[in-house]
Amino acid sequence: MGVLASGAGTNLQALLDSVHGHEAVVVGVASDRADASALERAASAGVPTAVFALAEFPDRPARDAAIADWLTQRGAELVVLAGYMALLTSPFLSRFEQRVINVHPSLLPAFPGMRAIEQAIDYGVKIFGVTVHFVEDDGGVDTGPVLLQGAIELPDADDLMAVHERLRPLEHRLLPEAVRLIARGAVSRDPDNARRVLIGGT
Repeated sequence: MGVLASGAGTNLQALLDSVHGHEAVVVGVASDRADASALERAASAGVPTAVFALAEFPDRPARDAAIADWLTQRGAELVVLAGYMALLTSPFLSRFEQRVINVHPSLLPAFPGMRAIEQAIDYGVKIFGVTVHFVEDDGGVDTGPVLLQGAIELPDADDLMAVHERLRPLEHRLLPEAVRLIARGAVSRDPDNARRVLIGGT
């Protein structure tokens, strides 16, 4: 798998600590930011890294094509978005059709897009959660089929960072589990409902 990350890389670290070298192999980590700590985590694990800053390309499709080429050269069969903060363009998603997954800090379809936790706090929800979902070229943001979800009750939550810290363990458990399921061939689509993901044929 190839991993795209824009920030600290804690979800990347969870992958490196759990599935890397076992059920799957991280063949490369790319970022849109040269200062992303995720790059240091990858390098420490001996994983190749690359930076694809948008300013170095004519436009987003050109940048995404370069990322796709780099991942393909390294043999990536699955692309994992682990805190990657840039939207991927249609040509990229077409090259990795049904092979891109993302971890999002809400119980989708509630609170998609940016500021998901802030949206949830502002809405006054009592249950927060994490979703691992497929990323597809459907014109939406965080609208792909749900793979895994987990939730925790936080009835009095009002602090963004506190909620994020409580959600991190869920992210770090669910994202590697999603990779394990895909690596085992345990994930399929419901032939009667394209939006429904089946786990283990059930």
